Amino acid sequence: MMRLLLSIAAVAALAQAAPAEDKVEPGFTPIFNGKDLTGWEGEAPFWFVEDGAITGQTKTRGRHHTYMRYRGGKPADFELRLEFRIAAGNSGVQFRGSERPDWDMAGYQADMDVAGRYTGIVYDLNGRAIMTGRGQKVVIDPDGTRHVTQIGDAKKLNSIVKKGDWNDYHIIAQGPRIVLKINGQIMSELIDNEKGKSARSGLLGFQLHAGPPMKVQYKNIRLKEFK
Repeated sequence: MMRLLLSIAAVAALAQAAPAEDKVEPGFTPIFNGKDLTGWEGEAPFWFVEDGAITGQTKTRGRHHTYMRYRGGKPADFELRLEFRIAAGNSGVQFRGSERPDWDMAGYQADMDVAGRYTGIVYDLNGRAIMTGRGQKVVIDPDGTRHVTQIGDAKKLNSIVKKGDWNDYHIIAQGPRIVLKINGQIMSELIDNEKGKSARSGLLGFQLHAGPPMKVQYKNIRLKEFK
């Protein structure tokens, strides 16, 4: 009986130690080590690691946008998964982007803000500005003509976002199609075929917005590239 009890206890312990099925992510690679900024580059003193997260913070009014840039490549077709927490202000995840002087960037952004006005939209930074609203699917023709379909209620989708807490951001970019998900829910979709303006590869980065003091954090950053 004692041996049987020990066997049952051992099996239970192994079951607890085993990762949950939904945590397995084949093909994803961590691109932040949780300790320092190896593989990343940002403007000091605004970017640093705190509590195991890439942290951007301004303590006085920011004079300009400034970005933390990933130096591990320029992904084309990919999935990016991460957790974010924003305490104040406006930020976003840059992808298929390019560098500009003075720590600036251009390109697509998976937006977020404390007020909930922009969270979950696709923004074209230093370009065409807002590309999708939250709850929208937007198809852009080669000549720039836009076709908008409502796929969700903006207010209901915003209620999914946990204010002041950690949220999952999932960005999918394949060819002209971009899908943004937060906490497992599709927030917006873009199919961008505009000639001379759509991008198919580029830099990843995080934004620290100009203006009033703010703080944003990113952790558990994983990338899966499609070859």
